Amino acid sequence: MEKFDVLNEFGEFTGKVATREECHKKGYWHRAVYAFIIDENKNILLQKRSPSKKSWPNLWDPPVGGHVNSGEFGRQAIIRETKEELGIQISDDDIKYLLCSTSINIQGNIINKHYDECYMITKNIDTSDIVLQKDEVEDVKFFSKEELIKRIDNNYEGLSGKTAVWNFLKVILEKI
Repeated sequence: MEKFDVLNEFGEFTGKVATREECHKKGYWHRAVYAFIIDENKNILLQKRSPSKKSWPNLWDPPVGGHVNSGEFGRQAIIRETKEELGIQISDDDIKYLLCSTSINIQGNIINKHYDECYMITKNIDTSDIVLQKDEVEDVKFFSKEELIKRIDNNYEGLSGKTAVWNFLKVILEKI
């Protein structure tokens, strides 16, 4: 059973730990991470969410993401999630911290209040080496910088509803 550190509205630890279900039912603030994987040619790897996912099934999403377990650091969560979701081992040296932001997403009776940590993983990955966690990830694909910017500008065409994430990625892509 997944357990998360509960935060207050300022992102401070409260000393309370709650299950995923409690956090989402009661709207407790908790931590999450996501990362973009960019290769040496500036192509960006995305994952297609599994059709069984409760939120944004069958849509493209950052390739790595998830909750931060109680007592875990964000960087540890990125390394764990990359291994779980893609079967790829990365090291702390592959990860660059970018920023922290907040997000609130309410879908039905799920109230997701996150303090999100965003990372960039700079690594050349052969997609044939990826082992997908099928209950989470349907597919992976590299997108060119131009194609992703076009999708973002075209009302997030085929992308998950994480508009702040996509707008932040667009800023990154325009600078590289």
